[in-house]
Amino acid sequence: MTAAQAAMTLTLESPRVEDGAAMWRIARDSEVLDLNSPYSYLLWCRDFAATSLVARAADGEPVAFVTGYLRPDRPDTLVVWQIAVDAEHRGRGLAGVLLDALTSRVAPTAVETTVTPDNTASGRLFTAFAVRHGLPLEREVLFDGALFPATSDGAGHLPEVLHRIGPFPHTGASL
Repeated sequence: MTAAQAAMTLTLESPRVEDGAAMWRIARDSEVLDLNSPYSYLLWCRDFAATSLVARAADGEPVAFVTGYLRPDRPDTLVVWQIAVDAEHRGRGLAGVLLDALTSRVAPTAVETTVTPDNTASGRLFTAFAVRHGLPLEREVLFDGALFPATSDGAGHLPEVLHRIGPFPHTGASL
């Protein structure tokens, strides 16, 4: 199934507060995202619904999501906070469909996200997005791993590498 075919069987729309629990579960089950509290997903659905999307199956249940916000100091820059796809729907290009739909809706000058070096799927997703849209991609460490507290198991956190994509041609602006 192609990305376009996968998207046709799903509905993309802004998240509702009622979607928070499902988004938390999808993030938890991804096993690669930093899991936020269930409460934060509820707040995200309330406060950042205009810069986020969920993909709904025919039964209305969320099967994937992308959350984002506009940077307060650069309101033309969309920061993609998390993007996750339920295991049953992976491998169909749905994350790319969500990212394309969100950037089309928000029409930012640039997109920023952070990716840890071990999250190869996200690295490939954002690289493919930049290539697909003919946009420059810059990478640099935003937060060194030493800035994060140790987890309960004593493990450290890998650095968060900033991926800055843009400027988008519709804006003519520079980063």
